[in-house]
Amino acid sequence: MNRPFSPIYIIKSFLSVITHIGVTFGVVAGTVVLGLLIAVLIVKARFSKRTLFRKLASLYVYVLRCTPSIVLLFIVFYGLPKFVLVVFKVNMNFWPKIIFVVISLSLLYASSLSEIMRSAYLSVGKGQYEAAITVGLSPFQALYRIVVPQAFVVALPNLGNSLISLLKEGALAYTIGLIDVMGAGNLFISRNYGGYAIETYIALTAIYWGLTVTVEKSFAFLERSFSKGRVNVA
Repeated sequence: MNRPFSPIYIIKSFLSVITHIGVTFGVVAGTVVLGLLIAVLIVKARFSKRTLFRKLASLYVYVLRCTPSIVLLFIVFYGLPKFVLVVFKVNMNFWPKIIFVVISLSLLYASSLSEIMRSAYLSVGKGQYEAAITVGLSPFQALYRIVVPQAFVVALPNLGNSLISLLKEGALAYTIGLIDVMGAGNLFISRNYGGYAIETYIALTAIYWGLTVTVEKSFAFLERSFSKGRVNVA
């Protein structure tokens, strides 16, 4: 339905969809936690002495990075319940949709996150780890006291970018019926019989823009803080 542009509906749609931002945060938080766990396993496999583990991890990263997120989302949403029902006799058809969104985005997020972690680890000179072992630190202490803090600083800019990408990828959740910010926006348009779509999408743009700026500023602050610490230590 064609209706004249109405700026007041930007505010109305904003107030309508912002109440669902908790779902968007839930998707992001769940994806970060699960994706981080998967990424750690991938990185360990990439540095494994076993060729099979290294090749499988490399294959995972290659395949997932080449898979469109919406395709993976549909595969998980429609395919995973069938697989689990056949193999484990568990019915997932009535599980909350957010679970499928988190699983699919985590698989995708882990592939890029593992590469960020791997490159950050390799950026720290191997000699520092060996020197820490020489002065009496255990391998675990050398890794988490010497290597990880430095690698974390190196990884921060890419971590911020990956989190911003995750925020935008999460907007695809509405395609399977999850009512997050994007889904609420589409419901608002539907309730108005297709009207005020431009106003609604402007409101959604403002929300995602605000989230993106917040992430950018937060990671910039972290990067300055941790970099300053490195300088002071030196």
